[in-house]
Amino acid sequence: MSMESTAWTQLHNVMNARSERRPFARATLRKIAGFARPHRRRIIQFVLLGVATALLAVATPVLAGRVVNAIVSGGDERVVVRLALLIALIALAEAGLGLLGRRLSATLGEGLILDLRIAVFDHVQRMPVAFFTRTRTGALVSRLNNDVIGAQRAFSNTLSGVVSNVVTLVLTLTVMLTLSWSVTLLALVLLPVFVIPARRMGTRMARLQREAADLNAAMGNRMTERFSAPGATLIKLFGRPDDESAEFAARARRVRDIGVRTAMAQSTFITALTLVSALALALVYGLGGSYALRGSLDPGSVVALSLLLVRLYAPLTALAGARVEVMSALVSFERVFEILALKPLIAERPDARPVPDGPVSVEFDAVRFGYPSADKVSLASLEEVASLDTRGGAEVLHGISFRA
Repeated sequence: MSMESTAWTQLHNVMNARSERRPFARATLRKIAGFARPHRRRIIQFVLLGVATALLAVATPVLAGRVVNAIVSGGDERVVVRLALLIALIALAEAGLGLLGRRLSATLGEGLILDLRIAVFDHVQRMPVAFFTRTRTGALVSRLNNDVIGAQRAFSNTLSGVVSNVVTLVLTLTVMLTLSWSVTLLALVLLPVFVIPARRMGTRMARLQREAADLNAAMGNRMTERFSAPGATLIKLFGRPDDESAEFAARARRVRDIGVRTAMAQSTFITALTLVSALALALVYGLGGSYALRGSLDPGSVVALSLLLVRLYAPLTALAGARVEVMSALVSFERVFEILALKPLIAERPDARPVPDGPVSVEFDAVRFGYPSADKVSLASLEEVASLDTRGGAEVLHGISFRA
């Protein structure tokens, strides 16, 4: 994997993450474990596969260095051929493990999406009518789609990425220190220049992306409401198509402006990333080359160090944004669990019996009723308000008794 492709992957993850700082809730983690338990076998396989991939990734640069040494020293041609075949076999193994990992990732992620969506859909079906009259349809659909997918990323991307990156980082550092501890330590001097700007840029990108996501969600909710038959009828009855168009256009222009700023931030980040990686490689080639000319380091080690440097910077960059990715997934889970935590006001008795065939009667015996307050049937985030209205609950039916 090249430095540029790694940068784009990490940039995409950071952009789609929320940088909110909130503690890990044990209750949320327990609920996540409950949903993950049916998939635990695939999760273990996924993690082990990531470890195996990391081992193969470090082996290739070492073998490339040995090929260079064999060529420079005028060694046996068969040794070079065997090393080349071994590198080819490792490449094939990496490709095969990559396809297997993608299948496991897709199976695991899509299975989790299926479980969460069914759970949320079935739970929403049991909510009272008051819930549907208060909540925004677009916001509710967003929970069922966007937040469920955000939670799925925790298993398909973050879990395997953290494990494989930690293994790759440890192995790469060990091999580099074995080849030349002085070159390795000097190469590490540039790490703050590489990681700190990346994290700051990631925070800025996350803020821009979150603002764009909020605006897109608001536009989607507005379109859902205005394009429905009742919404379109109201707009036509009150003669407000021009006002609606102006308000929608203003939101769309803000999304456009954020898109331009995001594109410029992307360009700046990639340019800085390429520059720092080039400086690090120049340091390895210059210092390692001078050691090789003095005879204190063989040419193959210089090549291996330069290739391993890419393997070193890539996991460090990914791990620098791992916390943001984990928090993003946790927030998505919490938003999904918010829906599941809403208790339906009406629940069937454990000993409920089906309604018999034939004529039946319904009897009200001293029934009392009051409309529930908003905080009993809804969420502030689903109504797009700061806090829910706590008024309500006063009785409107007082001891009603009749038989129908």
